[in-house]
Amino acid sequence: MSDAAFDHSQALNRRRFLGSSTCSMGQIALASLLGGPLGAQLPARSFAASSADPLLPKLPHFAPKAKRVLCLFQSGGFSHVDLFDYKADLAKRNGQELPASVKGTQRITGMTSGQAAFPVVAPIWPGRRCGESGHWLSNLLPHLQTVADDLCIVKSLNTEAINHDPGITWMNTGNQQPGYASMGAWVSYGLGSMNEDLPAFIAMISQGTGKNPDQPLFSRLWGSGFLPSSHQGVALRAGASPVLYLNDPPGVTRPQRRDFLDDLRQLNELHGQVTGDPETATRIKAYEMAYRMQVSVPELTDLGSESTATLESYGPDVKKPGTYAANCVLARRLLERGVRFVQLFHRGWDQHIAISRQLPNQCRDVDQPTAALINDLKLRGMLEDTLVLFVTEFGRTVFSQGDIGSPAAGRDHHGRSFTIWMAGGGIRPGMEFGKTDDYCYNIVESPVHVRDLHATLLHMLGIDHEQFTYPFRGLDARLSGVEPARVVHEILT
Repeated sequence: MSDAAFDHSQALNRRRFLGSSTCSMGQIALASLLGGPLGAQLPARSFAASSADPLLPKLPHFAPKAKRVLCLFQSGGFSHVDLFDYKADLAKRNGQELPASVKGTQRITGMTSGQAAFPVVAPIWPGRRCGESGHWLSNLLPHLQTVADDLCIVKSLNTEAINHDPGITWMNTGNQQPGYASMGAWVSYGLGSMNEDLPAFIAMISQGTGKNPDQPLFSRLWGSGFLPSSHQGVALRAGASPVLYLNDPPGVTRPQRRDFLDDLRQLNELHGQVTGDPETATRIKAYEMAYRMQVSVPELTDLGSESTATLESYGPDVKKPGTYAANCVLARRLLERGVRFVQLFHRGWDQHIAISRQLPNQCRDVDQPTAALINDLKLRGMLEDTLVLFVTEFGRTVFSQGDIGSPAAGRDHHGRSFTIWMAGGGIRPGMEFGKTDDYCYNIVESPVHVRDLHATLLHMLGIDHEQFTYPFRGLDARLSGVEPARVVHEILT
């Protein structure tokens, strides 16, 4: 075996081997039909053909309403019962047993399945009707109340997942199982980048004060899965090194770095010509992006150009790196600079215990920054073409986890119905969609599955979710999954 052939065999991973084997068998069959040797009929595929910029746009299918997406992911499952889905009669039913006809036979978690009783707990905080829309929002969200007319509140989300990992994985990748591409990766793959100096997809994580940080957030939630790795999200960290390994070692100058990358590019191109591996082109692009980010990221994270009034609007935590408030400002700056998909993960909503103490703290973390971000986007004329999602993996039960009235009591997971809201990007403002029963437990009008949410997200970006596929495990994989999904046209302008 020649050295080149040996190197090529070593470079083959399982996915590429199976894919190339399938193509080879088809080529052999075609050559046989054409009556000639394979090499005479089908020219070898050049590395140049496979090294086109992976971030060049492939779509849209039709004119989009939104150019970019901001996903504010509230990790842990916030309580729709307490914050958005108000039912006046719950106050009268407080302490009563949840009727068996309402609870039904649905799965509940092991944390409450052994309880002897399932007493109803009314919202722990009052709220009010807001703006011309009349949206009911909890008084735990006073700043969000001021932008209620910009929100489209969907009260009929549902998912089969009842535990965090499958729930959060499904909301972020369209599948409960790991290994699938995230929302941002799909959008990057379809629409490409709008900025050569920053990645198309950036994610940030913050920790709330509502609960101890015991819920993991794995990088696969912003990963590319089976899509080319150039589309995975880049995690922006707090502190002096927002992106790991971006800084040059001491003593390395900018010209030296440029010369080094030029030489490395030549070596990688030679390797790509031998192996034909498309990931080699991706690696070259990644090195070049990192080189440009050495300038773009420090400028991005320097808030010195922001006015005092703007920073103060985001609340007292805005100058603390890594907080939700600081990440909200960075999110607006990223969107302003053409980043296609920005996602904030904010942990702390998993309030099985002490919800009466934890929920107000958690709401305080996100309320002012979220409202400020909406206003900031409006002020800059960006909200109309930025799709904003405020989502979570599931809701919380109307019944108590633990003894009702105890300071230690909380609410369990509830996937059968929960609430999210959307704004901007062609979404109808001031609207409520979907309806649950008098216990915020079962959907009685206009259900919206997670698959439908993904289909709608893609539609706002000009993408037909049924045509937007990628071959994986013998299927044409889609963000919206293989089961039926629909675009929720009722909430669109």
